[in-house]
Amino acid sequence: MSTNPYQFNAALSDFQSAQHRAALEEVLARVRGRSNDLLSYDEVAQKLKLRSRTDAGIQTIPLDAIVGSAGRYTEFTRTFLPRNTDDRQRWARVKAAFMDPSSALPPIEVYKVGEVYFVIDGNHRVSIARQAGITSIEAHVIEFRTDIALTPDVQPDDLIIKAEYADFLESTHIMELRPNVDLSVTTCCQYDKLLEQICVQQYLLEKGLAAELPFPQAVEDWYDNVYTPLAEAIRDRGLLRWFPGRTLTDLYLWISENRSALEKEVGWEIQSDIAATDLILKKGVKSEPGSWRKARTVARYTDNLFTDILVPLSGEAECWDSLEQAVLIAQHEGARIHGLHIVDSPDKVQSPEAAEVQRQFDRTCAEAQVDARLLIEVGDITKKISERATVTDLIVLKIAHAPGSGLSALRSPFRTLLTEASRPILAVPQKASRFEHALLAYDGSERAKEALFVATYLAETWKTRLTVFTAPEGSRVTEEVQEHVRRYLDIHEVEAEYLLSECGVLECLPETVESHGIDLVLMGSHSSSVLRQVFIGSTLDLALRESKVPVFICR
Repeated sequence: MSTNPYQFNAALSDFQSAQHRAALEEVLARVRGRSNDLLSYDEVAQKLKLRSRTDAGIQTIPLDAIVGSAGRYTEFTRTFLPRNTDDRQRWARVKAAFMDPSSALPPIEVYKVGEVYFVIDGNHRVSIARQAGITSIEAHVIEFRTDIALTPDVQPDDLIIKAEYADFLESTHIMELRPNVDLSVTTCCQYDKLLEQICVQQYLLEKGLAAELPFPQAVEDWYDNVYTPLAEAIRDRGLLRWFPGRTLTDLYLWISENRSALEKEVGWEIQSDIAATDLILKKGVKSEPGSWRKARTVARYTDNLFTDILVPLSGEAECWDSLEQAVLIAQHEGARIHGLHIVDSPDKVQSPEAAEVQRQFDRTCAEAQVDARLLIEVGDITKKISERATVTDLIVLKIAHAPGSGLSALRSPFRTLLTEASRPILAVPQKASRFEHALLAYDGSERAKEALFVATYLAETWKTRLTVFTAPEGSRVTEEVQEHVRRYLDIHEVEAEYLLSECGVLECLPETVESHGIDLVLMGSHSSSVLRQVFIGSTLDLALRESKVPVFICR
């Protein structure tokens, strides 16, 4: 290779500068805790079990996607800066030729694995091109097929995780059973946990069938019925945004382990999507209106909507109305009842009064033949109810002290519970209801849409007769608001009576409930401004003060 002396001397100077930058990169890499090394192709091929390869021909490839070398990975940094002083003569000759317009350099040769490339021949040309600010280069590409995602930001330590993933895919063949799945994680030793879950699933299925089950069927069942429901709950809640840099499977495993800990703590089985919500609350993030509806949409069509019911019990005679209501729901839904008796000091946990609450709770639930358990805890009533509500679907609560009017309504413990609890509340003022005729008070708010969701479910599965009530409130266009309900119910093939009142909602709602024989009111929680609630009044507060039938409140 003939070289121009002037170009060669300039290239020697460029080599010196490149080496200085290489030294600086080494220091920065140590500070940042990231490797500055190229990847070894041989190591990657061994760990990822690369076998099948094809000749992809001559292509133009991005230089920043070249992350390793097949033989000279120790001689250059991750950005292909030269490390060895002994290499300066060759580096300078190649650069001089590279910069000479009359020189026709052949394409480099590379292996392609995933989205990255490894240099077989042409390391110096890659080094010089990158330092010259060139973004692409012509290459002869030999491609290896792999189900493991390799991207240009891959680090050497990542290869351990990638190797574990390759072993998991080989042992489960899940990419063949469920193509295009992505079970990538960001920490090592996680795939043994997934494999253990699959083996447990196989054992449970074999026990239920009283026969051996092929392992591939256990893999499919685990993915479809264990992994996917929780993964969808994570997506629906947007939970990943609170854990930057983590994958869906990272969070799936964390929540799986968290759910096990919660089950030990509260003493009952917890649904996957409920556990996901619990994690959101632990992060200090308030659930937004509509989150419960989105989380329960799948269950609403494939299962019962209420599988776990929380019933706070004070021990007073009037509190048992709420248990009676919970029993009726549990019998219809096949649900579990979780009673909660809260005392203000540890010495009262074993008191005769607490023991009597336990006896009456056990007797009532045994006679009704429903699955039930009572917890007796010490603490603040509102806080404890909010905490326990997280792992249930519905709170059934006796209205002992309904919110008053004006400023006193804002100080109501019931209002605090509505603000803090992440689940719908069924407020029971007197006797239990069988939900034969429900009135949906609909104002078009997001919370009212939650109530529409429940009302439709009751109409479909309980055969509850439904009346939709809309009345003027402020400047809201009631006809348009009610049309949304019509379209929604038509889609679900639910018939309803529609009432469009001319008077205000505060004046007409109580009379409508009485005159139409309503035994359940469904509505959203407070949605208007606080000032309006103080000076004009709240529809919900009025309903809670005056209603003789249960009020289902969605937040």
